[in-house]
Amino acid sequence: MYRTHDCGALSLEQLNQTVTLSGWVQKNRNKGFIIWIDLRDRYGITQLIFDEERTPKSVFEAAQGLGREFVIQVQGAVIERESKNPNMATGTIEVLVEKLSILNASITPPFSIEDETDGGEELRMQYRYLDLRRNPVKQNILFRHQVSMAVRNYLSNAGFVDVETPYLIKSTPEGARDFVVPSRMNEGQFYALPQSPQTFKQLLMVGGLDKYFQIVKCFRDEDLRADRQPEFTQIDCEMTFVEQEDILSQFEGLTRYLLKEIKGIEVADFPRMSYEEAIKTYGNDKPDIRFGMTFKELNTLAQGKGFGVFDSQELVVGIAVPGAAEMSRKEIDALIEWVKRPQIGAKGLVYVKCNLDGSFKSSVDKFFNSENLGAWAAHCEAQAGDLILILSGEEKTTRTQLSALRMELASRLGLRKSDEFAPLWIIDFPLLEWDEESKRYHAMHHPFTAPKPEHLDMLKTDPGAVKANAYDLVLNGNEI
Repeated sequence: MYRTHDCGALSLEQLNQTVTLSGWVQKNRNKGFIIWIDLRDRYGITQLIFDEERTPKSVFEAAQGLGREFVIQVQGAVIERESKNPNMATGTIEVLVEKLSILNASITPPFSIEDETDGGEELRMQYRYLDLRRNPVKQNILFRHQVSMAVRNYLSNAGFVDVETPYLIKSTPEGARDFVVPSRMNEGQFYALPQSPQTFKQLLMVGGLDKYFQIVKCFRDEDLRADRQPEFTQIDCEMTFVEQEDILSQFEGLTRYLLKEIKGIEVADFPRMSYEEAIKTYGNDKPDIRFGMTFKELNTLAQGKGFGVFDSQELVVGIAVPGAAEMSRKEIDALIEWVKRPQIGAKGLVYVKCNLDGSFKSSVDKFFNSENLGAWAAHCEAQAGDLILILSGEEKTTRTQLSALRMELASRLGLRKSDEFAPLWIIDFPLLEWDEESKRYHAMHHPFTAPKPEHLDMLKTDPGAVKANAYDLVLNGNEI
């Protein structure tokens, strides 16, 4: 961007830039006025200075007419800043402008082009070209570019071939509905957009490409998720004549490389957890293991005491929230309302405060004495100052509800730290799951998943117990 000269100054030569005018004018010790302007481009913010004493008069006058989001060219010398800003990457320098060209003026934008903008999502999408100028959006694009390049470098060096496959294909059986595209040349016939390139995986493997990869678009006509839209991108890899350990080892290496290359973070351990353990301990198959609050079943300790909310249910399960006994009743009531929302669907929430003096305060004191509550605390591994939260109901639903509550509490308490990474393999998924509506088993993941060889005999006798050679890589509570 800047070129160094023998004189030690730097020059901005005919750069098309966009002004974010948070500039100001100031009288300079009775010698004249100075105008400062922040110039924004892809690389960051650079402060421009127009000095009435040192800047050509025509340039200084033109600078007085600049507004927010004007597109300009400037030439000048990079000089040391008198008042340095340690919070800016360019906070030690500024550009004394000698030439100024206004390439395009701008009306006042409909929202502020800042990290914390005042524009709502609908307005920002309407003016997406302005939203792209905001630093968080720009950084996401640059981050994605870095990841894509690192993935290509790592896999290419590992002997994988980058193959591009067609988007217009015939429909293949998958978990979601296809998007279809009408064919102009073949009236009444349609192409399908690939949910993932399954068909081509088989062709390329049989064709002798033993290791290949794609950074590929997938199209699925399904309900939106928080982390997925109708079209999304995945890193799709295939290897021939390999076992589970070969695959886990290969992609542990890729994940380590990405975290080191992109974030500068080294990760040593990739623990493994069975699907059953993940559901039992965390209530979902993609747990965030950076913090505790693991599930503790309380059926034997909490049932049979005359409290119908517990006695009549399939599962009573709780978590210990560290240091949360100081929560006010208002804050706890807000949590109760949170779990009652339709998105969660719980009927209520029982709490136990483990006070610092060793006593207990609970919403069910009428049914359970201090000895009972102490047993719950011991079983939940709660310490003095912790808060125990308990749900009850049908097993699968209750675990899902408590899992959502656990994640919400972790976010509120600041336990999901952006600079901490905890990868995890979830292994031994069930091959099949029972569907009550159709009264038969369906593939839990997809029809192409192989059963574990040692479980083949169970396909006829106990299909629900068959485990698959399937595994998910989870990072910080996200399936990646």
